Amino acid sequence: MSALLLNLDFAACPPKKSLEGNAKHRNFVKKRRFLEQRGFLNKKNQRPNKVPKPHSEPTKKGETPRVDGPGKTHPPPGQKTAASSNGSEQALDRKAAVSWLTPAPSKKTDSVVGKVDLLGEFQSALPKIKSPPARSQKKAPQKRPPQKSATQNATQVPSEGVCSRAAQKPGKMVALDCEMVGTGPKGHVSSLARCSIVNYDGDVLYDEYVLPPCPIVDYRTRWSGIRKHHMLKATPFKTARNQILKLLAGKVVVGHAIHNDFKALQYFHPKPLTRDTSQIPLLNRKAGCPENATMSLKTLTKKLLGQDIQAGKSGHSSVEDAQATMELYKVVEVEWEQHLAQNPPKN
Repeated sequence: MSALLLNLDFAACPPKKSLEGNAKHRNFVKKRRFLEQRGFLNKKNQRPNKVPKPHSEPTKKGETPRVDGPGKTHPPPGQKTAASSNGSEQALDRKAAVSWLTPAPSKKTDSVVGKVDLLGEFQSALPKIKSPPARSQKKAPQKRPPQKSATQNATQVPSEGVCSRAAQKPGKMVALDCEMVGTGPKGHVSSLARCSIVNYDGDVLYDEYVLPPCPIVDYRTRWSGIRKHHMLKATPFKTARNQILKLLAGKVVVGHAIHNDFKALQYFHPKPLTRDTSQIPLLNRKAGCPENATMSLKTLTKKLLGQDIQAGKSGHSSVEDAQATMELYKVVEVEWEQHLAQNPPKN
């Protein structure tokens, strides 16, 4: 039986090339080919005749694959011999051991489903790459409301702001009035002889007689109310001036024709912090007087407050005049402060 199989195998094989070498080598090659055909040996050192294609078509039913491994060629599929059947069985066993070498048969290799399956397998085999973190979208800048111009702000001053500003002033507001006597040649120089300061409510903060640095020529008692005995215990001018300036520092000073008082004090107060009731057209209008005229403190107090001041022959009282001046300021306080906010005075 073995001899028969041997004859069949040699008959099925293609004509062999002439062997070169001596008889011993020919016998060795003959036996090796016999063992290789029987499947007991593999051709390790011989180079493969055909390199398998990466995308080979699946085998059909009843056919054996043409190439199982490198350098192994099978007979045509139409010839069925015992040797080929034994070789195919051994090849199938080796395929079962390494199934990934041969692609699985598919009836619909050209269909869309088959392509999608192959694509899914290919993508699943790829290494997973972490996607970069999504960039946070920048927030759109919020549009700011259009800013009003300085002229619009000046023309639209809220009354609440004026009231709140006026409410904060009482603690920093004082009224000042001074009485002067005549010094120098013929008593034509006005020198400070009394100074009175009251707060927003009319309370007296300072009231002192002041001794001028020069001899008094005219006491002007009819208007100043100063007499000789008032100067016996009077405060020296320099001392009184320092005390007065400490009280006026940083405060809004109200007065009537106050530039005369500052001149007697030899002092200049910031104009934005000065309120002169003799220079307010609104006050004259409310009193029914010409707006451009300079009205006396006695006239304005009589018409607007209904009070009589500077009456009698005893002269004026600086405390009374300072209190009357503060009350006149309160009559036009809101309108006056609003006007000054729109037209701030310059020094």
